[in-house]
Amino acid sequence: MKLDATDLKLLKYLEEDAKLTTKFLALQVNLSPTAVFERIKKLERNQVVSGYQAKINPTKVELSFLAFCMVQLEKHTQEYLSIFEKEVNQLDAVVECNHVSGNYDYLLKVRVKDMNAYREFIVKKLTKIPYIANTQSAFSMQVVK
Repeated sequence: MKLDATDLKLLKYLEEDAKLTTKFLALQVNLSPTAVFERIKKLERNQVVSGYQAKINPTKVELSFLAFCMVQLEKHTQEYLSIFEKEVNQLDAVVECNHVSGNYDYLLKVRVKDMNAYREFIVKKLTKIPYIANTQSAFSMQVVK
């Protein structure tokens, strides 16, 4: 699907606030509400928009501690990768997992209550996953963007 400038503008608005009305969006892109509705439905059908989520304020749900954990597996084989990915998907504290290049195989974005909870996550959950050779953590001091 080829996106035009209007599609891109709509996507930007939806990314900021998916609950905006078609009437509001229509005013922003100078189209009728019906035309905007049809464009959004087309973006959804073509999986340009793959879903809608609520942004949760982590401090309100006691998940203000943000850590990035780099994970290195013993070997970079399909079996090890598959097992790790299956297991990491079961960990609620992991809000994002990326298979990356470089010295580590995966970069995890982890949200927990505090340092004690992170230690417990590492010791009791993450390192129980087979084939992990090494982990390294970095902690967010402030989310800038």
